[in-house]
Amino acid sequence: MKVLCMLQLACLVGFSAARTREWAHHGAPMFADLTVQEMKAIRSYLHGIPEMKLTDARSETLKRNSILLMELHLPKKHEALRALDRGQAKPPRQARVIIQFGNQSTPNITEYIVGPLPSPRSHEVRTFKGNKPVQFESRPITVVEYDHIENLLKKIAAQAYKLLFETTGGFSYTNCSNRCLTFSDIAPRGLAPGERRTWIMLQKFVEGYFIHPIGFEVLVNHQDLDPEKWTVEKIWYNSMYFDSVEELVEKYESGEVEKLKLPDHNDEDLYSTYIPRGHSNTPTDIHGPKLVEPQGHRYSIDRNFVEYAGWSFAYRVRSSAGLQVFDLRFNGERIAYEISLQEAIAFYAGDTPAAMQTKYIDAGWAMGTSTYELAPGIDCPEIATFVDLYHYFDTDKPMRHRNALCIFEMTTAMPLRRHFNSNFQGGYNFFGGLENTVLVLRTTSTVYNYDYIWDFLFYPNGVVEVKVSATGYIHATFFTPNGLHFGTKVYDYVLGNLHTHLIHYKVDLDIVGRDNSFETIDLKYVNFTNPWSPNHFIVQSKLHRTEHKTERSAAFRFGKKFPRYVHFYNPSEKNKWGHQKGYRIQFNSHAHSVLPKGWREEVGISWSRYPLAVTRHRDSEATSSSIFTQNDPWEPAVSFEDYIRNNENIVNQDLVAWVTVGFLHVPHSEDIPNTATPGNAVGFFLRPFNFFNEDPSLASKSTVIVRPGQDGKPKVQRWTPEVVGHCVTDKPFFYNGTYAGV
Repeated sequence: MKVLCMLQLACLVGFSAARTREWAHHGAPMFADLTVQEMKAIRSYLHGIPEMKLTDARSETLKRNSILLMELHLPKKHEALRALDRGQAKPPRQARVIIQFGNQSTPNITEYIVGPLPSPRSHEVRTFKGNKPVQFESRPITVVEYDHIENLLKKIAAQAYKLLFETTGGFSYTNCSNRCLTFSDIAPRGLAPGERRTWIMLQKFVEGYFIHPIGFEVLVNHQDLDPEKWTVEKIWYNSMYFDSVEELVEKYESGEVEKLKLPDHNDEDLYSTYIPRGHSNTPTDIHGPKLVEPQGHRYSIDRNFVEYAGWSFAYRVRSSAGLQVFDLRFNGERIAYEISLQEAIAFYAGDTPAAMQTKYIDAGWAMGTSTYELAPGIDCPEIATFVDLYHYFDTDKPMRHRNALCIFEMTTAMPLRRHFNSNFQGGYNFFGGLENTVLVLRTTSTVYNYDYIWDFLFYPNGVVEVKVSATGYIHATFFTPNGLHFGTKVYDYVLGNLHTHLIHYKVDLDIVGRDNSFETIDLKYVNFTNPWSPNHFIVQSKLHRTEHKTERSAAFRFGKKFPRYVHFYNPSEKNKWGHQKGYRIQFNSHAHSVLPKGWREEVGISWSRYPLAVTRHRDSEATSSSIFTQNDPWEPAVSFEDYIRNNENIVNQDLVAWVTVGFLHVPHSEDIPNTATPGNAVGFFLRPFNFFNEDPSLASKSTVIVRPGQDGKPKVQRWTPEVVGHCVTDKPFFYNGTYAGV
């Protein structure tokens, strides 16, 4: 009877696991990005509504009504969970569409929820929390607006032709063949809500033009929808301000302005190029190591649903923000409902007007759409699975980004665990070890000069690592002696400006269900009489746990002491040893705040006050930022501070952790030509904390154990076939284990 019961239980467990996997697979499409067909259907539907009077996004006039962005609108969490946890019908797919209405007496930005997909037939206005309005001036810059800015710059450059030509050694903005000028624009665009005034700096248009400023910056007012009414408000040249181009030219000609003469660079000595230079000790005719998969992939992908070594998840790349993972499970148990990139900022300092104004808030540049093609063998291993991404932003048709996401398994070249058990007599009792392989989900964002590499890494012991690596070109401005207070001279007339990168993530943990609690764990010293030597005292550390009951108490400010452990757990579920099942967040970050609390632009990034804030889940609090924050951080449409202002109870509730990571970057000469990734990677780990009864990677059959045999020869025990072949190694596994003097 006992054997029969055990067999029945095993069957039930097997059936339950299969059903859980089936439901996860069934629900994954809810989180998939819009398809090309859906995008086209949405455009056709909206353009068919006469009262909207929609025209092409690329039509020349700014006084137009056009679609700016469309992306997936996520279902409400409780509706999604019915499909994921019970196998019920998925809620209808919907899209979030942003339309800019410029062809009316009072222009506005309106967001719509359009559905059901794939054949939309209805739309409703989407509002932000608190019904906050969106200033029309807060919209992102479009290609058409850039075209008009370009036309204005051509006029400015024509007026200052001689000055620019003499300053740069023969570069000009028009009729320039291979000695042309280009520009970079700065944001936010103004100093208050409703403004659209942009500082623009001119650069030499060469490879890596970001680090070729020429010392000419111009403030353009382009608020009016008629480009003919745009004006130049200020010019900065050689550390002097002018009210107009005419004033600058007149004083330049009269000698009242000191003339600059920048050094010339030919293609051979161009400091911003990737072309190798200098001496290398690495043989150029021998390839470096490569990843191989001797028997092929050990993971599976079905559209946006991925499975690997007990892990399963769905993913998407949100056009406005970037990479997101949903319904993350390990061995069928959900760990997190959502882990998603929310925002990336880079706040600068400097001596030139462009530098002191630069506060980049990258969702405002549709950071998620800057996912360009990944290079095999450089961005991802050649063995990776490459996936195309599709975006609809400032366009009239879906844009295909070929091979813009990759998924691969790699070895870390570091054991997951190992132990050499010495017998302290020149030999050993045993050696045990397990190789560490991880699955990597990766994409990149190139937001003009900077390249961000976004990674999710899934380890075999139930650990998830979320990481961003920064590379690309520094944001450089023209060198002035006073600029050394705000950065480093990295080349002739080039200042690398100090800046802070902050990245914000949403981590919606569901530890064995939605009802979770949050505690912090610190250490306190205790002093007590030594029980086995009463004349002495023992001083040692003791665990000190603090349960956080409200959102405000769980919002940790930068500059304050941060807890040693931050722990999310299910009060009602315990492991075999009586501990509440949980996960903790472990930071790998050097972040700090970028502005004083409440100071102007800081209001728009109030999430940056906190390395960690824990809130109660609300569908109305889906994101911490918006595409409009960049150009109106003073009165943002989304204010993260509102999420914790009501100070809700967070005990035994559906909790969301909002995580801020980042680092200070003081540029240095080694940032030429590019910032390298080593030392510029930050993120966090999700680590099981009594979630399992033991390390779940014990299930891995890649373990190797070596014990000395009775004959003195090592006996190797393994559970997977030994791989011996040309692509890995032609030498069989060997282990001796002895040690002796020589």
